[in-house]
Parts: sequence; structure tokens; C-alpha cells
Amino acid sequence: MMTGHEVSWSVQAFHEMDARLLHDVLRLRVDVFVVEQHCPYSELDGADPGALHVVGRNPNGDVLAYARILPPAQDGLPHVGRVVVAMAGRGHGIGRQLMLEVLHALHVHYPGSPSVLAAQAHLEGFYSSLGYMATGQQYELDGIPHINMVRASNQA
Repeated sequence: MMTGHEVSWSVQAFHEMDARLLHDVLRLRVDVFVVEQHCPYSELDGADPGALHVVGRNPNGDVLAYARILPPAQDGLPHVGRVVVAMAGRGHGIGRQLMLEVLHALHVHYPGSPSVLAAQAHLEGFYSSLGYMATGQQYELDGIPHINMVRASNQA
């Protein structure tokens, strides 16, 4: 059984990622968001170069979890997105650990600022348990029900 102690975490800017890590992150995102979820959409949206990338790897260096933090948008808030855990990492608390790493990165890079995310609707309870609150009604995004959520501040 996998435990969180077997995952090493990093937070890095796009230019700090080597080609292998970028490949592995993009492969995980496509494997889950496009293939597994049967959702053909443009995964490479041009936002990665300006984002912070939170990556969790197992002892072999395989990417198990990933999220990106986009810098404040027109609303003035950083946006959390592309939150994903590989099939091999699910059911072991790695998603929660990933989000705790994201919250820590938000605290370091955007201290005291609220943050937002567009959660898949079935994960609303998970994100609520981390301090995010739903804002508005559910809506469809690329054929999957989503809900916008905000976290009042990014305290560690």
C-alpha cells in the first residue's frame, strides 16, 4: 500500500521543468482529463508557461500527482487548476496531500490572497473540506459538470 511518505513534492516555474518532467506531467493530464474522462478538449491551452507547477513523484520518479497555479487573472486572484492524481495514486490520500502542497505554495507566492478553482462537481465536498466554498451554480465545462469555488485566504 502506498503512503504519502513515498511521495516527494516540488513546486516550480515552467522554465525550471526539464523536458522529461514536462512530458510526464502532460502525459498524466492527457491520460486522465482527455482519455480516462472521455473529454476531447485542448489540454495545451498556453497557460503553462506562466504557471507554478506542483508535482508529486514516487521514489522511481514517476509523476503521481499534479496541479498548476495560474497567476492572478482579471479578477485579481490566483487560479488553481489541472488538479490530477494518477490511477496508481488514488485512494491513498495523495489528492489531499497535493492540495495541501498547493495551499502552501499559494501561501508562499500569494500570501493572504484568496484563490479560486473550477471544481468538477462531484469533488465539491473534497474541496470544501480544504476551505473552498462554492460560488454560483453548477455549469458544464467540456461536457463535465463543474462549480466555481473560492477559498478566503491562503494561510498555510
